[in-house]
Amino acid sequence: MKVRKWTIRMTVLGLGGLGAMLLSERGRKLIRSAAERFGAAPGRLAAWNDAAQEELDHIQHTVIELEQSLGTHTAH
Repeated sequence: MKVRKWTIRMTVLGLGGLGAMLLSERGRKLIRSAAERFGAAPGRLAAWNDAAQEELDHIQHTVIELEQSLGTHTAH
């Protein structure tokens, strides 16, 4: 029961904070700015994903070369 009381209190506090943010001009500017950044996020995430995939491919290739040079055989 104590956990539920704290959960309800924290939820009310959080919603109150969001409400206060939406009522202030600074809060609305902050939300608009965040929304604009999220609009550009998919392109940035795709570029990061491509770079990360290339790096993982390079690491996998290096591990395979190392395995071959050591003569280690793995069961697949």
